[in-house]
Amino acid sequence: MRMLLAFSCFVLLAQISIAQPAVKKNVVVLEIKSEIDPRMARYVKLGLAHASEKKADIIIIDMDTFGGALNDTKEIVDELMALKIPVWVFINSDAASAGALISIACDSIYMAPGATIGAATVVDGSGGAAPDKYQSYMRSIMRSTAEENGRNPRIAEAMVDENIVIDSITQAGKVITFTTTEALANGYCEAKVESIKEILERNHVSDYTIETFKLSAAEKIIAIFLNPFISGILILVIIGGIYFELQTPGVGFPLLAAVVALVLYLVPYYLNGLAAYWEIIALFLGIILIIAEIFFIPGFGVAGVSGIALTVVSLVLIMLNNDFFNFEFVPLGDIITATVAMLGGLTGGVLLLFFGGARLTQTKAFQRIALNDTQDVASGYSVSSFQKDLFGKQGKALTVLRPSGKVVIDEQVYDAFTRGEFIDRDETIEVIGMEGTTLRVKKVE
Repeated sequence: MRMLLAFSCFVLLAQISIAQPAVKKNVVVLEIKSEIDPRMARYVKLGLAHASEKKADIIIIDMDTFGGALNDTKEIVDELMALKIPVWVFINSDAASAGALISIACDSIYMAPGATIGAATVVDGSGGAAPDKYQSYMRSIMRSTAEENGRNPRIAEAMVDENIVIDSITQAGKVITFTTTEALANGYCEAKVESIKEILERNHVSDYTIETFKLSAAEKIIAIFLNPFISGILILVIIGGIYFELQTPGVGFPLLAAVVALVLYLVPYYLNGLAAYWEIIALFLGIILIIAEIFFIPGFGVAGVSGIALTVVSLVLIMLNNDFFNFEFVPLGDIITATVAMLGGLTGGVLLLFFGGARLTQTKAFQRIALNDTQDVASGYSVSSFQKDLFGKQGKALTVLRPSGKVVIDEQVYDAFTRGEFIDRDETIEVIGMEGTTLRVKKVE
């Protein structure tokens, strides 16, 4: 009786399992096939978030990179180590330097024939080995990451430090770079495979949907504005827009163009981790100092020079992946490119001011918003004159005159202008002429 009951239960369970179809595995693929920089770090972050949102069962990283920035690599590693979804990496060619660290952070490593992993020595912007404090930091990250995923930590350290010698694996003076076969023999590769499909087959995943994560249209547009050439054009628009707004206050369009260009310049660099808070603050402080010099501070001195210097330097720094003026890991080529882009935009802006300013007033668009009619006496217009003769009267400058402003004479405020010289506030002036409703004045020495 007991045997019959047990048999019945077995048949029932078998029927239940047959009746329920196998659930398809959801596989998301991320492609790391370029330099590890803020853009790649953001791509991986968005990709992992997308995989979590889609409830992916497996994440596979399609890897082919020669490395990149250490701080961006550390961000990626931290994201991977905190993830609960299994992450496998397929090294289809190279996983050098930062690529090796990211691979070790994955749960499983698979390599194509002829692929390599290793050579994780930290280098500076010129390509030479960075100081030992950076090598020590990289060794510790490699060691702890390897330990966490059950791999030999000593081998991970030897991928960074050429002085570590491991019998039958490496010799002094050379860091470890494993081929596929060597990685298999030393526990740094689960299998040699030809494709992602083969990885899934080896893990008995036969029913699955696979999605390769791509950036959205908005993210692609953001990436376009990270191009140094585009950044140079945006700098030109910022400078030109502010200048033309100052020349024709109240028009609004030049200022709007400058604000839009500034947003398009800052937002992409900020989202990709390049524009730090202090760099953005320095940029706005520089702009404020320039405006203060033009409108509130007589002459052109410390505020104006400081404003220009802050603006120029911050525009360059925003484009560079520096760590508060630490350029050790910033490639020299990036520094040159950012400087050329900024100088190109600045030069273009200055040329636009000189050659485009006069032509702007002749355009049909400007004619629609500018007052060009002459209101002369022949047309029936008249102007009010002063009720008393002010010629020779003295008073004080109420505002800075450069060359126009306001003056006070006998406790009355008048519009005034000079013959071209600047007069500071509260300096004594004398009326030397009257034109319509405006006084022509000079400084009394």
